[in-house]
Amino acid sequence: MSFSSSLKAKLALGCVLAGAAILATASGEQTSTPAQTPVKTQAAAQPRQQVTVALAQAPAAAPAARPQAAARVVRPTAAQKAAVAARKYIRQIRDAYPQYSAVAVDMERGEVVMADENLFQMLVYDRTTNTPKNAAMSEPKRRIAGPKTFLELQCAIYIDPVNGDIYSLNNDTERHMTVWGRDQQGDTEPKWKLHTPMGSFGLAVDEVKNELLITGQTENVVAGFPKTAREEDPPAWVLWGDKTLLADPHGIALDTKKNIFFVANFGSTATPRELKPGEDYLRVATGRGNFVPGSGRFLPVSITVYDKTARGDTAPIRVITGPRTQLNWPTGLYVDSAREELYVANDGGNSILVFHTDANGNAAPIRALKGPKTQLFYPSSVFIDTKHDEMWVANFGNHRATVYPRTATGDMAPIRVIRSAPEDMPAPTLANVRIGYDTKREQILAAN
Repeated sequence: MSFSSSLKAKLALGCVLAGAAILATASGEQTSTPAQTPVKTQAAAQPRQQVTVALAQAPAAAPAARPQAAARVVRPTAAQKAAVAARKYIRQIRDAYPQYSAVAVDMERGEVVMADENLFQMLVYDRTTNTPKNAAMSEPKRRIAGPKTFLELQCAIYIDPVNGDIYSLNNDTERHMTVWGRDQQGDTEPKWKLHTPMGSFGLAVDEVKNELLITGQTENVVAGFPKTAREEDPPAWVLWGDKTLLADPHGIALDTKKNIFFVANFGSTATPRELKPGEDYLRVATGRGNFVPGSGRFLPVSITVYDKTARGDTAPIRVITGPRTQLNWPTGLYVDSAREELYVANDGGNSILVFHTDANGNAAPIRALKGPKTQLFYPSSVFIDTKHDEMWVANFGNHRATVYPRTATGDMAPIRVIRSAPEDMPAPTLANVRIGYDTKREQILAAN
């Protein structure tokens, strides 16, 4: 998940890369500790929500070799590598509990599905679950987790209203959308998967046209795939280019009544490079590193609005942005087309903002849910259960999914809470951590 230009003191969304220990070799070279090297393959991938704070002292380096006429590199011996692999950290900063990053309700079957970015799993609960205050947590009725699942940094969940299939979109480290039957559980392979743009974050589905709309943070793109797309199938179209004003796009929501879609933007962007002769436009737009060097810049935080038929480098028909909007890291989006309302999980503002779907410019929300009673803390996903007239929120910062009346506003307490950790358990909310050490202040720096 990406940085905010406001650099607020917040540890954001996404999966954790563990801190790497350094071995001093005989020649003075440095090599990453094998036990701490970030996992690159799906088969070996494990949740790694931790920061290694310190390591036991390394074995003494062997005496330096006498200089030779031809320079050569002295590699660590097998014994030295084994010694490093066996070294233990002194202490850890980690979260042993699920952190909810996305939520969706199966209104027909009475279930709620939660994505857990921290432990790389998907959790299914009864819709009416309510964790008692004195209980440690609520256990899910089933879970999907393990190396066969292709689940890692899930940022979006969608449930097929007809057959109950669950669509889960990964971000950053695992470039796949996975699809699951409603009775699947444990460490099992998905029904199918689709290779998606790098940094995919938001997912919306047009059931009438059988189409998937997926946002890609890395290339500032919206890609449209057939709903039946599998594996390496390319998108049918993309929205990509400077005119689009897409800038680190996150959530996406479709208004089926007005035939438009909304995209939440954090603001960082760059100019796409020109295509070379013979290059596939769709492949380039959903690839990696396809920008003009030095063209990076920040745009205002916004929600951009497009006609459903927009393609290529097409400008939005409206832009919601400005101080009156209260937008601060707008992340998850949901549109209630029947009531003409756009719901925004306003991550940096610890709030849920509701706009009319005709909102434009520096428009104030028509409702805002915010305050200590709400228990909102880094809300990353919002879902409206139109059958039961309820609003669900996944909070990435406090191990909670909170439920409210659909029209909740102000500092209103939730009517139910599903908690994944003990009541007083803090959430480090570490995300995509890179470790540095300030020798002057003797502080560990964790950039997210």
